[in-house]
Amino acid sequence: MPLRRFVRDFAELLDGTSEESFVLGRGSRLLGSLIDDDRWLPDSHAAPAPDRYRQYLLHADPAGRFSVVSFVWGPGQRTPIHDHTVWGLVGVLRGAEVSESFELIDERLRSLGEQRLGPGAIDIVSPSVGDLHRVSNALDDAVSISIHVYGADIGTVERSVYDVSGRPKPFISGYSPAPNLQL
Repeated sequence: MPLRRFVRDFAELLDGTSEESFVLGRGSRLLGSLIDDDRWLPDSHAAPAPDRYRQYLLHADPAGRFSVVSFVWGPGQRTPIHDHTVWGLVGVLRGAEVSESFELIDERLRSLGEQRLGPGAIDIVSPSVGDLHRVSNALDDAVSISIHVYGADIGTVERSVYDVSGRPKPFISGYSPAPNLQL
């Protein structure tokens, strides 16, 4: 199973190093291989909701070093502006997404521009390279799905969403309900 192989390979990567730039570089290649074919993702972890995007846990490393999550976007759905506080890789599996990056200067948010990501595209987030963004489904008439890998169990990490003035509000995302996957 592709997800099982990805999890094994990613754990081996982290067994060898915790150096972020190496993890993000090699991890991007591993994620690229995973999202090269979308048939492995079960329907239970690809179901959209009518009112908001879904975040399904695919795997949480028992040592807490990383998690793998599917994000499922219905037409027109998007996140608020938010941070991650840990490194992350985002790979588009189906559809397309728009990622708008931000920076916080003098307690004010400034857009750094948008990037459209199609199938196979990978984006990187991290406090060291840029950690504030807003993501949306680029398609008005179809579901988009991306696979995210984070340097922690992201559903349990305290992070922040930001209002237009740049004020942070703490949150913990949790996960959308779905059956546990057997790797």
